[in-house]
Amino acid sequence: MQCPSNNFFRYNTTLCACNPGYFYNTTDNTCSPATSSGADEFLVGSGVDYSINIPANLFSFDTIKKFTQSQAVFLETTLVLLASWLVFCFFVRFGKLGDGTTLWFQIRWWISRLDVSFATRHWLDDQKVVKKRKTELGGTFSIASWILFIGLFAALLYQIISMRTVEVHTVIATNAPDLASFHNDMEFNITTISTMTCSNLQGLSTLVTGNPGFINYRTAPLSTLVNFTCENTTTGPTISLKCNDCQLLRDNLYISWQFVDLPNMPAMAVGFEFKLSARDPRHKKHVSFVSGALKNGSTNSAKFVTYRGRDPNILQFNLFPRIYRTKHDLKLIQPLFHDFLPGSSHSETNQLQASLQRPADGLVNMTLYVNYLSSYIVEIDNQSTLGPVGFLADVGGLYCISIVIFFYLMVQFEYRFKRFRSEDRVMRSIRNRRKAQERWNKLRKYVSFTWGPGILASEDKAFVERECCNCFAVPKRRKRTTMDHISFNTTKASTPGAKVVHDVNCKEENNRNSSSMHSNNTDTPQHDIPLPPSLEIMPGSEISIQEIHKNLKNLYEYNVMLRDKLVTTRSMINALTSKASAASSSDQRHQ
Repeated sequence: MQCPSNNFFRYNTTLCACNPGYFYNTTDNTCSPATSSGADEFLVGSGVDYSINIPANLFSFDTIKKFTQSQAVFLETTLVLLASWLVFCFFVRFGKLGDGTTLWFQIRWWISRLDVSFATRHWLDDQKVVKKRKTELGGTFSIASWILFIGLFAALLYQIISMRTVEVHTVIATNAPDLASFHNDMEFNITTISTMTCSNLQGLSTLVTGNPGFINYRTAPLSTLVNFTCENTTTGPTISLKCNDCQLLRDNLYISWQFVDLPNMPAMAVGFEFKLSARDPRHKKHVSFVSGALKNGSTNSAKFVTYRGRDPNILQFNLFPRIYRTKHDLKLIQPLFHDFLPGSSHSETNQLQASLQRPADGLVNMTLYVNYLSSYIVEIDNQSTLGPVGFLADVGGLYCISIVIFFYLMVQFEYRFKRFRSEDRVMRSIRNRRKAQERWNKLRKYVSFTWGPGILASEDKAFVERECCNCFAVPKRRKRTTMDHISFNTTKASTPGAKVVHDVNCKEENNRNSSSMHSNNTDTPQHDIPLPPSLEIMPGSEISIQEIHKNLKNLYEYNVMLRDKLVTTRSMINALTSKASAASSSDQRHQ
């Protein structure tokens, strides 16, 4: 390699090498510190996810977790909504009730209709029958209790989803048939962080099983168990060991290889990256793995080091056979990183320089040690943290807490302030009085239009040619109308000036007609039709059934009086008509 611009030294007078802990970067011709390709810590994946399967088209729990990292978010939101509702109801109470037509009355009335939780639990005097009451205070606290309950319920659901289930591990002893049932596809990748290439690789051909020195010690060609390849990467050579449908029957496995010196390419490394994965061929979506990086600081010493020499660097892994009962008895081997025993290494520049000048140190020894824990099998099962009975108990407890808190506040308010005890009666009285007044006005208009001509001005000119001011004038016959054709114009009837002028004109016309008719018949009496009776309601009090009976009685008597006058008037008109016809016939005879 060319001599870099920094962090290097010379050996053999003409060759260059990077300082301990640095490797040559061919891109910018510099010596860079050992860094991993994104794995700064060891990662372990079991290949099985215990999260609740929620349809993605509804919502994703992982998306919710980005915005809500704890239950505190739900509780804070609940408190904000609760405070906003209570403040709104507090300021609404400053609005005047008036006569029941104001906007404030409508808002306060509908708040009282929301009293769904405390309608039968208000303040009651002794020896009184329990009755349903809907008050503004009860409506405020009812909605407040439901806001609190919904917020606490959302926090409970978040807790259930986040806690998910408890993973229970049970260790059982194994035998040969149990181990023979484990068939996994396994792959091991280890990258030696260096400037070396696959040309420096030697000795990757032998598989050792058992323990050296014991009776179970065996050697075999590596190709009988795995397929191995080497690939050059930007960070160094990567050794890949793949085994399809592996059936591991030995506890200990050893695989060794070396990187040796080549001309102008010495054998030295500054770190290692690894990833070991296992997959069940029947359930390929479940992959268990372990990955990590071994570099400066991974050993007991945090010094920058370069690995070179005859002592091997040993990477030890443990394999755990697992059976997942809740995944249709999924049998998966879980790899775990156990230990790293560093081999020959140099942390000082002069030591590394001397090693590069010794041909006996011209290699990097690597050993992969796999310990298959075949004596036991781990059975994994799931237990729910909360059953249906416990869930219902929690929901019921949250509801009781929400109701009791605001029920206590309502009792205290009604106990200390007596006006809260009768506020439902006050609002119902105002509303009933307004409804009764509206209905009575409609009834008066109907009666006036039907039996009292001249009281209300007609809007349909085709019905009447002119208004009748007295009962003696014979107007054009009015067409029969129903309530569907009646249109009330309250502005015309409610104008005092127009009404006074109308009464004066009617009186003058009645006097003229009376005097003319008196000359023909001195015994003809004068008939004046009084106005319909008005609604008698005492201001500031609730309308009673006696007042309603009294007003209906007055209206009935008025209708009877109108009928009598109508009969009398018709008799008089018939008499006048007969007299007029007799007079005209006598005049014709005289002529």
